[in-house]
Amino acid sequence: MKDIPEKTIERMSRYRRAINGLLLQNETHIFSHQLAILVNSTPAQVRRDFMVIGHSGSPRKGYDITQLKQAIDELLDDPNGQKIALTGIGYLGRAIMTYFMGRRPKLTISAAFDIDKNKTNRVIAGCRCYHTDQIEEIIEKESISIGIVTVPAAHAQEVVDRYVNAGIKAIVNWAPTFLQVPENVFLETRDITMSIEKAAFFSKRHK
Repeated sequence: MKDIPEKTIERMSRYRRAINGLLLQNETHIFSHQLAILVNSTPAQVRRDFMVIGHSGSPRKGYDITQLKQAIDELLDDPNGQKIALTGIGYLGRAIMTYFMGRRPKLTISAAFDIDKNKTNRVIAGCRCYHTDQIEEIIEKESISIGIVTVPAAHAQEVVDRYVNAGIKAIVNWAPTFLQVPENVFLETRDITMSIEKAAFFSKRHK
């Protein structure tokens, strides 16, 4: 796989979201300046990003939207699909499971884990739920490659360590804490409180 910067991958995901919306509107072509507006970028950045995937538009008609989506899909998606594990079936965990169900054909939350026995040995949002004692066993059995953390901060590092020991190479952390992972493991931390605090700061500035 090409060595592509993380920011470029983030932008590709935004492009795909915008393109999916255009396809629902039966649009067939789009120019770089139009797409730039949709994703809050610049036409030059859009063109640079699409050069990375070897895709260029027509000066007269712009980019073919269907072909563009196919090129982005080939970059972002594993053709065989990828499985995800989620640990922490609280309000946030359930919300993520429900929201994500069926949204990405090549990405599936295949197993969820919790210490609460009232939440295990059942199916929630189409996902089989297990006790955390089974994390390593199920991840190996199901060939899961991605982990999501939605547990309280005090337990997040323990979950991450177990993910890593089970062979997980990419983790999305929603716990409000800083975590340590080996260099060969990708870690993305999403902190809701920090995002709201940032919004509050800019709101205060413009009073």
